[in-house]
Amino acid sequence: MEYIRLGTSDLNVSRIGLGTWAIGGWGWGGTDRAQAVRAIRYALDQGINLIDTAPVYGMGLSEEIVGEAVAEHGRDRVIIATKVGLEWNDQGRVWRNSSRDRVFREVEDSLRRLRTDYIDLYQVHWPDPEVPIEETAEALHRLYQDGKIRAIGVSNYSPEQMDVWRQAAPLHSNQPRLNLFQTEELDTTFRYCAEHQIGTLTWGTLAHGLLTGKFTPDTIFPQNDFRHRSPMFQGEHFRQYLSAVEELKKLAEEKGKTVTQLAVRWVLQQTGVSVALWGARRPEQLKEADGVTGWELTAEDLARIDRILREKVTNPIPSEQSFGPPSRSQLQKK
Repeated sequence: MEYIRLGTSDLNVSRIGLGTWAIGGWGWGGTDRAQAVRAIRYALDQGINLIDTAPVYGMGLSEEIVGEAVAEHGRDRVIIATKVGLEWNDQGRVWRNSSRDRVFREVEDSLRRLRTDYIDLYQVHWPDPEVPIEETAEALHRLYQDGKIRAIGVSNYSPEQMDVWRQAAPLHSNQPRLNLFQTEELDTTFRYCAEHQIGTLTWGTLAHGLLTGKFTPDTIFPQNDFRHRSPMFQGEHFRQYLSAVEELKKLAEEKGKTVTQLAVRWVLQQTGVSVALWGARRPEQLKEADGVTGWELTAEDLARIDRILREKVTNPIPSEQSFGPPSRSQLQKK
């Protein structure tokens, strides 16, 4: 496993982190708690020391599962990254709330579910257009000064939003989306982070399973799986991505790798990337992780990947600027 210092923090993190959105079951068709605990333990045994979670993943369930697994493994050997700034009701409606009061309430809930008295990396899940960035930044800075969190992070923040944040508080990391099919933030967010020594964790690294190579044009996702409605997994978009995956598989096989390993290696070689998050909820979904580190894609490999993407993905889905939960006022209008 490769390790890296996360931005200017004192966190030494594995370059592959375990993403636990699917472990919470919400939007992924449910979960098996015992299998999820085994997956986390397997990741830790493989040298993955960063576990990324969030309260909204299963409305607390993902954090509880992480807390259970880490308690048995040993807290001091694990970097726990969780998030703040989303609220939900009993009907499962989710909205953004990054107010000072919400931050201070939510951190206590996360500490309890995670069975710990500190969080290594605390990230604001989504920017909240109805709360001044400075208010949220100052709240996290207070938690940092009080020792409840060891590093301050954001997620899905633009360079302009990070600029505002950094005037009010330190910023150690950002968590933007990046995978072979969704690269729109490479020249903006990732470049900014590289220039300002801000660490990054990539979400969507495997394009929600597309880059595992396990899907076919006949794959049907259940209605309680968000991919059932996602444009990326519909019609011509889905077919063109699958066609690209088949070509990427050929390149991977020539290098003695799987398409999953190739996709994650590509992410790790991009400027500004610190950690690639690998989502899994069963141990077997992590067996390929060991084959990602210790080698690199050559300049020729990277050029060939670019050609495959240009030739096969001729009609990519538009950048989802409005992706993510609504603000409170947007929710009220619905």
